[in-house]
Amino acid sequence: MAKKNFHSVPWDGDWAVKKEGVDKPISVHRTQSASEDKTQKLAKQNEAEAVYHNRQGQIKDKDSYGNDPHPPIDRKH
Repeated sequence: MAKKNFHSVPWDGDWAVKKEGVDKPISVHRTQSASEDKTQKLAKQNEAEAVYHNRQGQIKDKDSYGNDPHPPIDRKH
């Protein structure tokens, strides 16, 4: 079974952590940083991908955790 990714997304003036494919947020945070920290923690615990969105809802960054048989080349770090 495929693992679901976790997203940090804008949510009614705040920031939410959502599991991919689920409408209801797991948690809502006042800051983007707090939302991204929780997203990263969940992705690590579940060996999934953390997907970070900007204020406009566009993907700004991703991090994979766990066993990736075809890891991408990280050109940022």
